[in-house]
Amino acid sequence: MLAVVRREFAALERHLHTAVHRAGDDPRDRLRALCRAYLGYAQRHPGRYRTMFGGLWMPALDGSSLTEEDLTGLGATALGVVADTLADCVASGQSSAADPRLDPVTLWLCLHGLAQQRAVSRTFPWPGESIADAILTRVARLEDA
Repeated sequence: MLAVVRREFAALERHLHTAVHRAGDDPRDRLRALCRAYLGYAQRHPGRYRTMFGGLWMPALDGSSLTEEDLTGLGATALGVVADTLADCVASGQSSAADPRLDPVTLWLCLHGLAQQRAVSRTFPWPGESIADAILTRVARLEDA
């Protein structure tokens, strides 16, 4: 299962890189594309997504050949794409995010929470893409264009 989860995180990372690259040169557009790609990946691949994040595979270290490093490194490169893309927004003056370690994790957790809730609360009257845009604008502290 560890090999499967690693493979899926690598696929997510490629998906995010592709979205960022295709979005062009504007850092804000790149960050928006990354967020849409993340949420889209979770929606298009719900089984894979749940497996990656413990919904189907709950690894334990006790009595297992898994190490703590095996588990803590999962998703680090995909999170790095989020961090780098947010850092580009900060460098361009399009974001006032101040903590390069905390802010990308906060953004990812918000996107992850939205993806999870969309998957399990299908009858909830979600306000469309506006909720994802609100998360991005508020958490990434995007400045007015």
